[in-house]
Amino acid sequence: MRSDIVKKGSTRAAHRSLFNALGIAKQDLAKPLVGVVNAFNELIPGHMHLREIAEAVKTGIWQAGGVPFEFPAIGICDGIAMGHDGMKFPLPSRELITDSVEAMTIGHGLDGLVMVTNCDKITPAMLMSAARLNIPSVVVSGGPMLAGRYEGRDISVSTMFEAAGMYEAGKIDAAELDCMEKSGCPGCGSCAGLFTANSMNCMTEALGMGIMGNGTIPAAYTGARRMLAREAGVAVMNMIAKGLKPRDIMTRQAFENAIAVDMGIGGSSNTVLHLTAIAYEAGIELPLSMFDEISAKTPYLTKMSPGGSHHLQDLNEAGGIPAVMKELSKLGLIHEDALTVDGVMADRLKNAAIKRPDVIRSVENPYRQSGGLAVLKGNLAPDCAVVKESAVADDMLVFNGTARVFDSEEAAIDAIIGRQIKDGDVVVIRYEGPKGGPGMKEMLNPTAVIAGMGLKVALLTDGRFSGATRGACVGHISPEAMEGGPIGLLQDGDQILLDIPGRKLEVKLDDAELAKRKAAWVCPEPKVKTGYLARYAKLVTSANTGAVLK
Repeated sequence: MRSDIVKKGSTRAAHRSLFNALGIAKQDLAKPLVGVVNAFNELIPGHMHLREIAEAVKTGIWQAGGVPFEFPAIGICDGIAMGHDGMKFPLPSRELITDSVEAMTIGHGLDGLVMVTNCDKITPAMLMSAARLNIPSVVVSGGPMLAGRYEGRDISVSTMFEAAGMYEAGKIDAAELDCMEKSGCPGCGSCAGLFTANSMNCMTEALGMGIMGNGTIPAAYTGARRMLAREAGVAVMNMIAKGLKPRDIMTRQAFENAIAVDMGIGGSSNTVLHLTAIAYEAGIELPLSMFDEISAKTPYLTKMSPGGSHHLQDLNEAGGIPAVMKELSKLGLIHEDALTVDGVMADRLKNAAIKRPDVIRSVENPYRQSGGLAVLKGNLAPDCAVVKESAVADDMLVFNGTARVFDSEEAAIDAIIGRQIKDGDVVVIRYEGPKGGPGMKEMLNPTAVIAGMGLKVALLTDGRFSGATRGACVGHISPEAMEGGPIGLLQDGDQILLDIPGRKLEVKLDDAELAKRKAAWVCPEPKVKTGYLARYAKLVTSANTGAVLK
């Protein structure tokens, strides 16, 4: 066992004494030592119940003959961090979490890991840790939040962000806004729609790194969630016995499975960023062209919030991720022989079926013939740009507009709320990329206010969007402005073409004019010059490579 390095031999007498202080008996030291990484905290609604999940995991580990050791991981609530300087930190926290799990695991010679997570950057960080360390590992989510109810309809946190725009536009009053606030987020779990957290928890299941049901069983279904967590504890012990490791599971075929599911359900645009980063840690090259290739042949089968009215509880009732994968397998889009933490994917699909055709459509009757995300290129995005196509209205799929350029999210929000943005504009928010932000802030506030105000505009940024964003919102524009990318050369009044079906993002300027502007461009001073973000900005790569640190 890996843990023998801290358990066996005369030179480990002190180590055994320290384990004794922990109450670990001599006979227990003959068993595998398994880390239980618990991202519980009292600031994230999606994480406030994770103590119970971790306890169930530990029960499974003990039951299967291992010794569990719980230790913490940090986590940031993207929703609470949204719209202020706090939003600079969630994406950089992904690297902090990954590094800290590596430090704890190697520092203590652990034999395996079960990582208890739920929300936006924590789940991809856990998967990155698993890929980097490559010891038997299972990732367990806490499950999605139930949708809130307001005046007979389902609502969620995305509704609340858009409600701010409705309030500013005079469509609702302060009393109604207050009533909605009290209904939007009814309890524990990751926010109820197919936003980044739930998208990544579904990706965990599709990759084979989580137990079946990991992505969709609601957090409020406490019995089912505890049973899943206990199964994860048993599964990691079986993996240790078999020598099954994350890189055996997270193969190219597994990533192809995950991307197909992502396109089929219309996951968050952030999945492109995170899957690329996870693949990097697994030693797999995942070019963005692969996302577009798979999207082109993958039908869009679900209309989940924010692109539709269904929430994760509906997807769970409809058969969950296995039902989606079973349907996509009809087109040969799923590698059924791919390994999972507890078997092979074919075993999960054997009895899978669509139980609510109103939620999961058949491949013969999809919402669209192609997938939920699109990767764009052009003279404005030479490397890439990403848009959640499934959340764009049909009349906005092709859009010509006039650039309104802002060098920060805050300046853009002031202009939007100040009624300076009109139908036909293209709001450009730059210097918010991985380096420029730094930290690649999510732009849910401006997109939600635009949606709430009913404006017919597009929004472009070298930052990124929340999974709760809807509309003609294009992010991840690379190279970013801070690296001298074309988005940094735009001026008010420039004419911009957004052509999602044609996969184009262009400014109507010739090469000579762009070259003239590039020669005159001066890189601005960094927004942050001290602390972690300053170090992060020096090391982080572009969005098209997953914003990993090198």
